[in-house]
Amino acid sequence: MPRVQLTFDATACEDPLAAISTELPDEEFTILSSHPTDDGILGLVKIETPEPATVIQHFDDAPEMTYEVLHPDAQTAMLQYVIPETESNRALQASGILPVFPAYLQDGWLSAEHTASHERASQFPEEMEAASIPYRIQSVTQSLDPGELLTDRQQELITEAVERGYYDSPRGCTLTELATGFDVNPSAVSGVLHRAEETIVKEFVGDLDRKQRDWEDEQEDPRG
Repeated sequence: MPRVQLTFDATACEDPLAAISTELPDEEFTILSSHPTDDGILGLVKIETPEPATVIQHFDDAPEMTYEVLHPDAQTAMLQYVIPETESNRALQASGILPVFPAYLQDGWLSAEHTASHERASQFPEEMEAASIPYRIQSVTQSLDPGELLTDRQQELITEAVERGYYDSPRGCTLTELATGFDVNPSAVSGVLHRAEETIVKEFVGDLDRKQRDWEDEQEDPRG
């Protein structure tokens, strides 16, 4: 399942929480959860700050928001809030992209990782553009999930090989011993393992290349 690292201007969709963050541009809001309810979007946010009382005052002044302070102390403001459903949330739901928390909000820009199928990820730009929401897709990466990369037979054989120590040094079992457990000849097992190993290694190297390109892009765009 692809992972999409997405940043967008939450102030463009009349998000009260984003509006507060623009009033406190040096503070990073860590959004721990957010989901739709009958009353709007219910979320949990944490702000580590030397002046939590000042942060909470901004919540007092925010229109169309209700909140409750959950964890007040000298260095942290933890609040549960409810805001109206936003255009960005509707766009994410329409494209079928699921956010992975925590998400981070600073100076009105929300950054989060999302999971989606390739088809749904390709639909997302249309939804955001239709809602007139500025956005940046920071990266798209594919998780190394053997269940998605390998056939059932490849996964079965390579899992057994790992468990029996075939990839240990020194080896815990031989190719012949591994083949005997599956009642096939060693050449057949070797072929299946080789194809599985090829898939895993190519995916791993491709992921390294993607991470290198992402890092280079971040250096060119220091705001990230």
